[in-house]
Amino acid sequence: MNVPDPGRTSSHVTRREAIAAETAKFVAALAGASLATPVPSCPGWTLLDLVRHTGSVQRRFSALLREGFQEPPRSREIGELRLPDHEGGYPEWLTASAAEAAETFTAVDPDAPMWAWGADQHARFWVRRMLFETLVHRTDAETAVGIRPTVDRELAADGVDEFLVNLPFAASFAPEVARLRGQDETLHFRCTDSEAGWLVRLRPDGFGVEPAHGDPAAAAASADAAVHAAAADLLLLVYGRLDRRSDAFTVHGDHDLLERWFAHSAF
Repeated sequence: MNVPDPGRTSSHVTRREAIAAETAKFVAALAGASLATPVPSCPGWTLLDLVRHTGSVQRRFSALLREGFQEPPRSREIGELRLPDHEGGYPEWLTASAAEAAETFTAVDPDAPMWAWGADQHARFWVRRMLFETLVHRTDAETAVGIRPTVDRELAADGVDEFLVNLPFAASFAPEVARLRGQDETLHFRCTDSEAGWLVRLRPDGFGVEPAHGDPAAAAASADAAVHAAAADLLLLVYGRLDRRSDAFTVHGDHDLLERWFAHSAF
C-alpha cells in the first residue's frame, strides 16, 4: 500500500534540493577526517567505503532515471562511476555525484511510469530512495567523526514513511523481511513531534502498512506493540542506527513482537 507522504517533503523539488543539501553536509563532515576512519554504524566499512557507496548509488540511480527502465535491469553495473584516482579526490567526486543527480532530476518527469523495486512504480520512487540513502549515510559519516547528527523533523517523517511503505517489497535483497509474518498482530509507530503515524499489520502471507490516524494514545493502546519518538530518532531507529531501549523512545506492548520486527526488518 502506498501511504500518502507526510509534510512538505512530498514535493519532488523539495526532495531534489534535500539530496544536494544532505550531500553537502556529508562532504562537510569529511573535512580533516581520514577516509580510513571506521564507521561504527556500518560494521567493516571505513569513510572511504561509505563515500564510494553513496556516490555510486547517486550515479546509478541517476542512470536508471535517464534510461527510464520499464523492467529490472539485467546488470547491476549501471552508469559510469568515474571513481577518482586517489583518496583525496573522493569528497569532490561525491559533490559531483550529487550534481549529476540534480541535472538528471531537471530532465525527468517524476510522474513518468518506471520500474522500481518498491511500492511506487514511477520515476519519483528513485528520487525519494536516493534522498534517504544519502541522508542516512550522511548521519553515518557524522557519527564516525564525532558529530551528533540532526535531521529535519518533516524530512525524517517522510523518511520513516518511505522505509515502511517500501519494506514489504525488499525481500529480494533483504531476505529476512520475508519472515515478517504473523496472525494479524499490529505494531504502531508514531512521531511525537508531528501527526505522522503508521500501523503495521503482520499477516500469514506477509505484512501491510497503513497510516495511523486519530488519537495516538488510543492507537497505541489497541496495537500489540508501539514505538513512539521524535521523527528524527524514529528514522534512525528503523534504519538500525539507534537502540529502541534508549530514553529517546517510548515503547509499549509485546516486546517479543518488537524484537522479531527489528531482527528481520534490517534494510
